[in-house]
Amino acid sequence: MTTTPLPPGSTIGIFGGGQLGRMTALAAAKLGYRVHVFDPEADPPAAQIANFHCAAAYDDQKAVAEFAAGIDVATFEFENVPSPTVARLEGVVPVRPRGEILHIIQDRLREKDFLRGIGVATTAYGQVDGPADLRALAPKIGVPAVLKAVRLGYDGKGQRRLDAGTDLEAVWQDLGASQAILEAWVDFACEISVIVARGIDGKTAAYAPSENRHADHILRQATVPAAIDAKIACDAQACAEKIAAALDLVGLLAVEFFVTRDGGLLVNELAPRPHNSGHWTMDACTTSQFEQFVRAVVGLPLGTPARHSDAVMTNLLGEEWLAWPELAAEPGASLHLYGKKETRKGRKMGHVTRLAPKTGF
Repeated sequence: MTTTPLPPGSTIGIFGGGQLGRMTALAAAKLGYRVHVFDPEADPPAAQIANFHCAAAYDDQKAVAEFAAGIDVATFEFENVPSPTVARLEGVVPVRPRGEILHIIQDRLREKDFLRGIGVATTAYGQVDGPADLRALAPKIGVPAVLKAVRLGYDGKGQRRLDAGTDLEAVWQDLGASQAILEAWVDFACEISVIVARGIDGKTAAYAPSENRHADHILRQATVPAAIDAKIACDAQACAEKIAAALDLVGLLAVEFFVTRDGGLLVNELAPRPHNSGHWTMDACTTSQFEQFVRAVVGLPLGTPARHSDAVMTNLLGEEWLAWPELAAEPGASLHLYGKKETRKGRKMGHVTRLAPKTGF
């Protein structure tokens, strides 16, 4: 792999036009790069910022080939890009992160098996291909437990909780998946995540862990510093760097952890892209997660992940964004709106970050 950076003026192709692509495009412009966005929607948030928008289906191979001809490197703001599309790209331009990483992370079973294979702790789990598997596995995993579709789940979608007395046949039918994973319930002390970047030279840079609070399976707040021991924070960063190296990642990786009540760490999920829990870096760090993502993808040296402030990032869900006049006037608050035209309950419409003087690690 060449370690020569793409010069400013080069074009980054982003698959996915949501708010992550939008904020990546803003960071790319700051560094002098152009951005082309591929997204089937007519007016997605990233297209409002990008230099060019291709509105085509992700499996439209003719459109993908034409798009690839106009970019210098390809990346993604979400994981579930079809494998044939990634293969078509990899024959034309550098793809960062590489397609094999998407292949692993697109499937919860492959992801868990990969983590176990490199010695990273996860909760107990097993494969479920139908109600018979579920009946056989549930007593071994125990209850409560969580049944998850192996693909396309986010913000709690594609998940069902199992308790004593749950009708296993009914919950399997309700899930509506052809394959699932059953995971043991974790009685955790808190949830944290670490955003780590890895460059084309193999160097890594990990941000401080954020402590994450969810409501209805959707991230509500990310707070830095997390209310955890400094050793746990260091262990989480080291684990994230280990995973990025094992994946041979070039780009950004979000690693979500459960912190157990005895101070242990269990990896819950991975995301090979910018992450909602890293939005605080836009206002509290010299180098945001989005600039870091751009730096890694184009081959620039990574920036410092050090923060200059404490931060609390709060998602604006549904109609909460309509309080923008008050939020924009609030001293010490930084408002970010995503340009989404349709407001729906639970939809991430923006976020606000509140800073304070730096404390802790």
